[in-house]
Amino acid sequence: MKCKRCGKNMTTKVMDGQEYYVCDDCMVRRLKKNTYHDITPKPKMSICLLISLIIGVAYIIYSIVYWSGAAGSGANSAEQAGSAIATVLVFPHLVVTFLAVLFNALGLFLKKRGFALTGAILYAVAMVLFPMYFFFVIIEMVLSFIGFAKMKKY
Repeated sequence: MKCKRCGKNMTTKVMDGQEYYVCDDCMVRRLKKNTYHDITPKPKMSICLLISLIIGVAYIIYSIVYWSGAAGSGANSAEQAGSAIATVLVFPHLVVTFLAVLFNALGLFLKKRGFALTGAILYAVAMVLFPMYFFFVIIEMVLSFIGFAKMKKY
């Protein structure tokens, strides 16, 4: 018997007391009564992406608290101007880091490799946008690339 999906020969196996035709290439089993069941294993949640997401969310929360406090502090106008300039310089880094965390979460929960890769690349872009804060995003970037590489292609 040939598989309708890929056209290769199916083998016969007995599972749960019933005889099935099983295609090992596309992971489909078929009862003798012509009913198909997809037995493709569900992808597991990536631990690397989960750790990367937790660290990324913690960094975003820290940044919001720190930079919102830095913009409002300062006794004189020179300190306020310096804080405003620093906030403007770091803002693109924070926006790209937020997008990286968002794509990291999408890759983790939707189990899509493309989202995980996009998040990892955005972490790298965030690192380039503000090199002085590279140590805040390098761990997330490395973990996201590892998580992407370990995800199965479905």
